[in-house]
Amino acid sequence: MQSTNNCAHAQGRGRTPAENQPFQQHRGYGFAAHRPREGEVRIPSGCAIAGIMDRSGARHDGRDIVRAIALMHDRSNGLGGGFAAYGIYPDYADFYAFHLLFESHEARRATEDFLNEHFLCVRQERIPTTPQKSIVNPPDSWRFFLTPHPPKHYTDFNEFDPEEYTMECVFYINAHIPGAFVVSSGKNMGVFKGVGYPEDIGAYYRVEDYKAWLWTAHGRFPTNTPGWWGGSHPFTLLDWSIVHNGEISSYDTNRRFVEQYDYECNMQTDTEVITYLFDLLVRREGFSEEAAAHIMTAPSWDDIDRMPEERAKFEAALRYTYPDALVNGPFSIILGSNDGLLALNDRLKLRSLIAGEKGSMVYLASEQAPIQLVCPDVENLRSIEGGEPFVVPLDKSARPDKPSRLMAHGIETIPEGRR
Repeated sequence: MQSTNNCAHAQGRGRTPAENQPFQQHRGYGFAAHRPREGEVRIPSGCAIAGIMDRSGARHDGRDIVRAIALMHDRSNGLGGGFAAYGIYPDYADFYAFHLLFESHEARRATEDFLNEHFLCVRQERIPTTPQKSIVNPPDSWRFFLTPHPPKHYTDFNEFDPEEYTMECVFYINAHIPGAFVVSSGKNMGVFKGVGYPEDIGAYYRVEDYKAWLWTAHGRFPTNTPGWWGGSHPFTLLDWSIVHNGEISSYDTNRRFVEQYDYECNMQTDTEVITYLFDLLVRREGFSEEAAAHIMTAPSWDDIDRMPEERAKFEAALRYTYPDALVNGPFSIILGSNDGLLALNDRLKLRSLIAGEKGSMVYLASEQAPIQLVCPDVENLRSIEGGEPFVVPLDKSARPDKPSRLMAHGIETIPEGRR
């Protein structure tokens, strides 16, 4: 564990070059060949997703989420697994927690220099891991707790928005620092992901040692893409995280739409685009998460024609205003944020997603069996309906001073600038 007031360069101090060699190999600094990236390989597929949330805000360790996703082992093929956890850094809750992957010492040094210029770093450390036989040549995983410290020229000509500023820095690192990748960048949350079966990734990152009020998990069987650490799920931006099963046929339309608003789709995956759609519609446009999900699964024109006149006018206005935000194709997703979770299926319900409850606990999974494994006496088991957002907000008592974005004003408001 290393604590510092600046992102210093820790480079295996006290070791000889010969002693550093196994250190570098273990930390992922030894690969020579190019790793295939998204868009270079097509591998047809399916995936597993799961979520566990305590609405009261009480935190639970990662054992149950690992057991749930491990039961769906055959839905994955070892090319990706990961977990998102909310509430895991209560001592640093007001700082952006950057989880980063580095493929070389040079990438880490360049990233630390960039972070020192744009943020104040109150703590940095290597993320604890336990080697697993199935996890081969992993990159180096670090976390940084940061608060924005923009250059003077930035605040001179811009109204400062810390979230917008942080997003721009994330995009810069991912696009312009070779060998560095920001896994997650939200407050009091973090993502642990990599190439491997999800239960092995969980063991590698020791997720059972963390306590969170919301866990999501993903077991990957890649669609159209190779397996590499940055391409595994969950995908994130700020405190948003998405786990996704399916394939979005509207990817190019959705991608071009978000790129108009300066989102950089470097990963070439549909899950990345869904994450950016939620950020655009909720954080920038002012919709609730429920309303954003409604826009992304808006009713067909035939359905609109059969609606009462006033309702039909509103739905038609949404379709006309946000035509390129409509998400088509088979999918089931779980969206995590500091407000709670939202689950969503495509309109035709072409991917399975099951929900259950017990007291303050809510369970989601691609299959019923994982839910019953971790909660044998679960109640209210049901399938998530197609195109109907399943919204689970964190209790107000757990966030007394922060309004929720989940159901802020329903679907009856179009932002003024869009009318």
